[in-house]
Amino acid sequence: MRREPLGRYEILEEIGHGAMGAVFRARDPLIDRMVAVKTITVGLSRVEAEEFEKRFDREARSAGRLNHPNIVTIYDVGKSGDVAYIAMELLEGQSLRDILDSGVVLPASTIADIAAQVADGLAAAHQAGVVHCDIKPANIVVLPSGLVKITDFGIAMLPTGSRSFVGNVVGSPKYISPERVVGRPIDARSDVFSLGAVLYEVLTGTPPFVGNALDEILQNVINHSPEPPTSRNPRLPAAFDAIVARALAKHPDHRYPSAREMSTDLRQLALVGPRDAFGAAAVKERPAATQPGDSTVTAASAAHSHLGWRSPFVRYGVPAALLVAVAAGAMYFAQAPSSVPIGAPAPSDPQREIPSVPLATPATGESPTDAEGAGAPVTAVAPPAHPAAPAAKPRALARVDFAVTPWGEVYIDGRKTGITPPLNEIRLPPGKHTIEIRNTTFPPHRQTVDLHSGGSVRIKHRFE
Repeated sequence: MRREPLGRYEILEEIGHGAMGAVFRARDPLIDRMVAVKTITVGLSRVEAEEFEKRFDREARSAGRLNHPNIVTIYDVGKSGDVAYIAMELLEGQSLRDILDSGVVLPASTIADIAAQVADGLAAAHQAGVVHCDIKPANIVVLPSGLVKITDFGIAMLPTGSRSFVGNVVGSPKYISPERVVGRPIDARSDVFSLGAVLYEVLTGTPPFVGNALDEILQNVINHSPEPPTSRNPRLPAAFDAIVARALAKHPDHRYPSAREMSTDLRQLALVGPRDAFGAAAVKERPAATQPGDSTVTAASAAHSHLGWRSPFVRYGVPAALLVAVAAGAMYFAQAPSSVPIGAPAPSDPQREIPSVPLATPATGESPTDAEGAGAPVTAVAPPAHPAAPAAKPRALARVDFAVTPWGEVYIDGRKTGITPPLNEIRLPPGKHTIEIRNTTFPPHRQTVDLHSGGSVRIKHRFE
C-alpha cells in the first residue's frame, strides 16, 4: 500500500489495481476534495515505458477535454518520480463488471437505460473527435443514483493521432471491433460495436465472442455472428435482437451511423418495465437557489427530461389546464353583461342586449370610432346572420398492424418509425404509403399500401 503523496495528493487507500498501475482514493488538500488518483508505474523497459506513458497522457488529454454527465471528470495530471498519475472524479458506485460478476440480474428496462447513457456519453466524445477504443464492462461505472459514467480513455484516439493495431491489438479482445483486429481505419462506429458487445453480455450473461485463446476470440470477432439475445433469454423484448444485431454488424456501414441513434432506440426500451436501485429515475442533486416566484428546472427534473420521462403534471396537468382555461373563457364570453357606460342603469335582461362595441367596416377594416373621430357615438348593429358553410369532415386516420418475426425496423415512406416488436400498430393518414421492414440479417421486405379513412391493414412477414 502506497503511503507517500503523489504530487500534492494525500493517498488514503487503494481501490483498484491493474497491470499498469493502481487507483487510489486520495485527498486534494488545496481545496479539501476527495479524488481518485490513477497511477502508472514506469518500471518497465524503455520502449514499454514510452508506450505506456503515451497512452497514459492520451487518457488525460482525451478525457480532460470532454465535459458530459456520462463521462468521468479529469481534474489534474502529473508525474512523481517514476510514477505518472491522473487525478479525477471519485465515483462512488460499481463498475458494470462488478455488477455482472455479483450475479445481479438487472431488469431489461434498466439495462436499456444504462446502455443508452453510455451511448449518450460516447456521442458527446465522438462529437469532440474522440473515439474511446476500449468500451467494456470494467470501464462503465453505475452510481447508486442510476447515473452512468464512462471511464478510462487511456487508448482513445485523438483527431490528430493515428494508430495501427496490426500485430498489437490494444484493448479488450471480447469487445473489440473487427476493423481494429485487421488494422483498418477506425471511427466512432468502432465504439458502437464495442457497446453492442457489452449490451449483449449484460442481456445474456455471456460475451458474444468467446474462445480458449486470444486468436480464437479474434477470429470469432471477425467471422462469427452471435445468436440473438432472446435465444439465450426468451424473456427479453425482441427489440433487443434488432439493436444488438445492428450494433454488432461486421461492416461499419451496416451499424448504427452514430451512438446517438443507438441511444434513441435504447430509450424506447428504457421506458418499459420496472427499475431497481441501478435504474433510479433521477439524479438527486441539490436544487439551485431561487428567488420567490422563479420558475426553476432542478437537476432532477433535467434528468427526467434526459431519460425521456415526463412528470404527471407535464403529461396530464398542462393539457388539463389548457382545457380549463378554454372552458373558462367560453363561459366568460357567454355570460358577460352587455357593455354599458359607467353609471348607467344595468339593462333588465342582459342576455337580450346587443353589445355596444366597435365593429370593423367591410371596406376599410377600420372601426367606426376610428373613421368618424374618437369618442363619436356608435350604434352597434349586428350584421345579418348567414348560415355558416358546413365544416369539412376530417378524414379518420387508418391503422396499420404489424406481425413481424423475429423483428424488423419499420420505415414509413423512407423514415424510420420504430422496431417491431414492440411496435405493433401505427396510425397513418389515408392515401398510399410505402412501408419497408428491415432486418440486418435478411433482405428487406417492402410493400405499398393504399389506406382508406378509418380502415386498417395488416402487414405480416417472417424473415427466414
